[in-house]
Amino acid sequence: MTTPTRGDVPAAGETVLDDATLVARARDGEIRAYEQLVLRFQGPMYRLALRMLGDKGDAEDVVQEVFLTAWRRLDQLQEDAAFVGWLYRTTTNRCLNVIRARKPVADVELDQRESAGSAGRPDLAAETTAQLTALTEALDQLTAEQRACWLLREVHGRSYEEIANAIGATTTAVRGRIARARALLAEVMAPWR
Repeated sequence: MTTPTRGDVPAAGETVLDDATLVARARDGEIRAYEQLVLRFQGPMYRLALRMLGDKGDAEDVVQEVFLTAWRRLDQLQEDAAFVGWLYRTTTNRCLNVIRARKPVADVELDQRESAGSAGRPDLAAETTAQLTALTEALDQLTAEQRACWLLREVHGRSYEEIANAIGATTTAVRGRIARARALLAEVMAPWR
């Protein structure tokens, strides 16, 4: 048992189980356990897919496919604790397949909420909007693999090893892609420093 995380709020008298326990129970056919896993991880997977694909409909489709596939193939997972990495890998690969199947014209939507400091300050709000637009355009200039590596590292906090597993590359290749992505993003965003 763990304390509630990632937005889990137990009902009265209900306890929140850790991911590995839920995976084990889901593998045994307990649908409620799998529903809890979906509730925990659909948000992060959707945000990753949306940032990679830049299209809400495509992102929703990818996430739905990922969770359906995960349910069908849950018995193939060797370690219960590997479930989260498996989700990231599957989501990333599905997104890369979608990107390869179309021309990359994604308009990546970033969280464009105004900061509390910009309330009542149109000049600051306009500058923030311009910065987000510049970042979106810079992300569009990255290759699909660079964008995936950068998003998994910088936005989702995944380790180099996890990213390498997710995209089927070496950690050296991942580090190189992230370095190139950071260099391009730094160059494009230099006027905003």
